[in-house]
Amino acid sequence: MTDTTRHPRPMGAYRPFFKRVAFTACLLAIAPLGMAATLRIDNSAEPGTLDPQKTSGTWETRIVRELFETLVSQDAKGQLVPGLASHWQLSDDGLTWTLELRNDAQWSDGQPVTAGDAVFSLRRLLRPELAAHNANLYYPIKNARAINAGDAAPETLGVRALDAHHLEIQLERPTAWFLQAIAMPEAAPLPEHVLKESERWIVPGNTVVSGPFMLSEWSPQDHITLDKNEHYYDADKVSLDEVILYPLEEATAALNRFRTGALDISYTSVPGGRFQQLRQELGNALRVSPLVGEYFYMFNLKPDSPLGDIRVREALNLATRREVITDQLLGMGQTPSYWLVPRVTEGGTEGEMPMAQMPMDKRMARAQELMKAAGFGPNNPVKLTLRYNTLEDHKKIAVALAAMWKPLGVEVSLVNAEAASHYAAIREGDFQLARYGMVATINDPYDFLGSYTAGGSAARSSGYRDETYDQLVEQSSETIDAGERAELLTRAQQRLLDDYALLPLYDYITTALVSERVHGWEPSPMDVHPLRYISIEE
Repeated sequence: MTDTTRHPRPMGAYRPFFKRVAFTACLLAIAPLGMAATLRIDNSAEPGTLDPQKTSGTWETRIVRELFETLVSQDAKGQLVPGLASHWQLSDDGLTWTLELRNDAQWSDGQPVTAGDAVFSLRRLLRPELAAHNANLYYPIKNARAINAGDAAPETLGVRALDAHHLEIQLERPTAWFLQAIAMPEAAPLPEHVLKESERWIVPGNTVVSGPFMLSEWSPQDHITLDKNEHYYDADKVSLDEVILYPLEEATAALNRFRTGALDISYTSVPGGRFQQLRQELGNALRVSPLVGEYFYMFNLKPDSPLGDIRVREALNLATRREVITDQLLGMGQTPSYWLVPRVTEGGTEGEMPMAQMPMDKRMARAQELMKAAGFGPNNPVKLTLRYNTLEDHKKIAVALAAMWKPLGVEVSLVNAEAASHYAAIREGDFQLARYGMVATINDPYDFLGSYTAGGSAARSSGYRDETYDQLVEQSSETIDAGERAELLTRAQQRLLDDYALLPLYDYITTALVSERVHGWEPSPMDVHPLRYISIEE
């Protein structure tokens, strides 16, 4: 990979003086006057887009969160706090949210952020041609589902501007997690006065934003630079002047850069096989915490796919030694998974695949019987293509799975692509088996289970369809009682697992390397670390 290390910006009139000064004390006394506070981040992958309603990967939303402030924001620990909306209230029947926008909220071109911008944004989010990744999270809004299906006009969406600073949202049913959805980047107000002129609006140096940072540079496969947005309503509390993000997909390259001080934060540089070594070498710089996220393989369930046969799907799950992957390949404390909803997710959802407690010898015997019944075996192998996105651990896992399945008569061809191409192929259904990582948008089981309902992103890609499953998930969203809701969600998940609709591997943990110079970076189960709360020692 090309070396993309970027050196600090010139320090104006002080640069020649620094070259002449030979003693550290003078350097430290003068440097803060001319040096920009620059944070350098390894961001894992190249974004496919920075349009907040078209993103799907964490490496994209990590940037988008800084460009577009949401109505309800998140603090350093991921708790909900006021954003563009200073206040909000819910009606007694749980169906009407009223949000008051702050008077000092501006776009980076100086125009005010209005409730009309929020209405425009939510209508755009539900347009079917946009194919927004998390559109189903907004189905509780009146008419949202029909609009997203193309059966109603966007103007019928249950949102309206009461005036320039008051937004009303009408729901079809009470929804406990709805405020979390409003805090997501795709729900951020967008500049209507810009987008009504052109959809080609994400332009470095000229993108109108509302967040603490602006997009100043985008050099594909090299770096993205964000500069502080002086029009941000809380700009005087933002310590960083500049943030440079590098799309480093190779863990070793990212680790080397972090060790040399060329990176301040790295989200890629902890390969599983070196975890214990790095824990000893880097000490407190290695941050590890639970994450509301699931690592799994998505099956293409469409009729022309071999994986449309439940016997083949069950056999692959039976033959997968998850503990080998978590304990031997990775060794970072991940929990082997036989479910979709991570165990740390709020809401109490239970359930697991029926074979989870079977001894491995019995699992293999049943797997071979199932493959034989499906017409496959060592003398008549089934040929499968397995896609994964570029990362050392993803490759290790893909190779390990191919070896585990070989005794069943499964021949696996591995296809590697960088993240944007990989996820584009998944969205288009161009795969048989595809590595997938789902990190929660909201800390609620619906975020995972809803993706496999009709219209959900995983359902669209995989072809999964089950009306009873859809009904259970839908009913859970309308149920306020926590115990009843957990039971419905458990029944829904168990139905999905009984169908072997996917191949779960493990519950994520989050690992990052954070320099001692960085302050304000806090662990978060949602892996959200707003840069407005971060400062750096130069």
